[in-house]
Amino acid sequence: MFTDEALDSVSVQSQWRISQQSAQESRSCQTRAVHRAEAEVQAGSSSTCCTQTETQPQEELHLQDGLELPGLRDFLQRVEDPVVRELVRNARSHAFDEFQVNGEDHRQRVSCLHFLQHSSAQERGLHVTSVSWNCTGSVIACAYGRIDDGDWSTERSCVCTWNLDRRSLNPKQADLVIHVPTAVTALCCHPEQPALIAGGLYSGEVLVWDTSRTQDPVLVQTGMSADSHREPVYTVAWVPLQKKGEFGVLSAGSAGRVLLWTVDLEEARFVLSAAYALVPQQLPHSSGSSSSFKARGSSTVGVTSLALSPWDPDTFLVGSEGGLLLRCSFSSQTPAAVPPEGQSVTLRAPAVFLFKPRSGPVHSIHCSPFHRNLFWSPSRPLVFAAATGQGEVQIFDLGRRSLRPAATIEGGTDQPATCLSFNHRNPHLLAVGRTDGSVGIWQLSHDLTEQGPRESSQLEQIANQVAE
Repeated sequence: MFTDEALDSVSVQSQWRISQQSAQESRSCQTRAVHRAEAEVQAGSSSTCCTQTETQPQEELHLQDGLELPGLRDFLQRVEDPVVRELVRNARSHAFDEFQVNGEDHRQRVSCLHFLQHSSAQERGLHVTSVSWNCTGSVIACAYGRIDDGDWSTERSCVCTWNLDRRSLNPKQADLVIHVPTAVTALCCHPEQPALIAGGLYSGEVLVWDTSRTQDPVLVQTGMSADSHREPVYTVAWVPLQKKGEFGVLSAGSAGRVLLWTVDLEEARFVLSAAYALVPQQLPHSSGSSSSFKARGSSTVGVTSLALSPWDPDTFLVGSEGGLLLRCSFSSQTPAAVPPEGQSVTLRAPAVFLFKPRSGPVHSIHCSPFHRNLFWSPSRPLVFAAATGQGEVQIFDLGRRSLRPAATIEGGTDQPATCLSFNHRNPHLLAVGRTDGSVGIWQLSHDLTEQGPRESSQLEQIANQVAE
């Protein structure tokens, strides 16, 4: 039972609680309720309408056996004869035979891709004596030695290789350096096995290196014996043997000897398979050539270059330091007119034809793969390159009917260019070695490497003129 005073107290407390609750509700509702709705679509539909030309008014069209514009038939009949005459005339014309459509800037015929250097060789003043591309076309091998006067038999040298396809290529550091106890005078990569390199030394030795054996790369070597060269070896080449897939090494030197070696892998040695000697009295007759040798009292023909014929496996060409250019035969059975020196095989006289002698040494020969009776041009029938003693490399294009070079590679210095080599896998690349120990890799433009439609016939005409 509550008194009036108690009821008043309860009423006051209840009112205070209601007032407090009302205040709390007012503070907790800061914003009005938000109503949301979502809708989505993956793709919208659209339509496009376009036309190349304006629509012709219907009244201008005339339907008769199809759609026909007024006057069109008369115009075509009127111009038919002159158009046909011009088409026939153009079909017979050769005005654009040499024109090739491409987006290349022909003003930039050559450009330098890499400038390779081996610091140790350059510090010792060694020259690049030979360069050769391996069969994949990605590795360039460089031989170092000397081409100036002096006795370099005790001058240590090296062979360096660079893989141009490597992402980490360092032009100033070779990928592989093979140290050699004497100057390297000749170099040639194997035509099918990318790791094998044949080399000739100033001491007369012939070697084969296997670049996959980094610790001991010497695979075989001739050593010094009665069969080996006794003078510097100036050129080496790989020769296909009778058994398919097998190759021998052909070497030649300043003493007039050309030796064919086979490789005995089981005993890791060279075996002399055939030997040839070039002596003046057994050379084919040509005006003034043999007599000039006899007058100087020379008993040998110093070989400075040779090349194998891609057309005839029995034929090889030999160039001499006296300017002679000879066609020789592997199958010659004529004994050489030289005294026996203890060789394991009989020396034979290989020369069968003497070309017109040159006025200076024949430093390099390349047989043309496009014509059996010509030698030059490894990538285009009418293009060849020549290195000069002033440091330039001149590229000639006989299809231009001009004696001026189609392109000239400037050395940037007065250092002579000593050797060059086209890349047979990638004919756009040309390697040039110099006496300052550097090797430049140059890229040739499209028109210097791609054969034109009438180029083979032009080459045939040149060959016929030479024969006359």
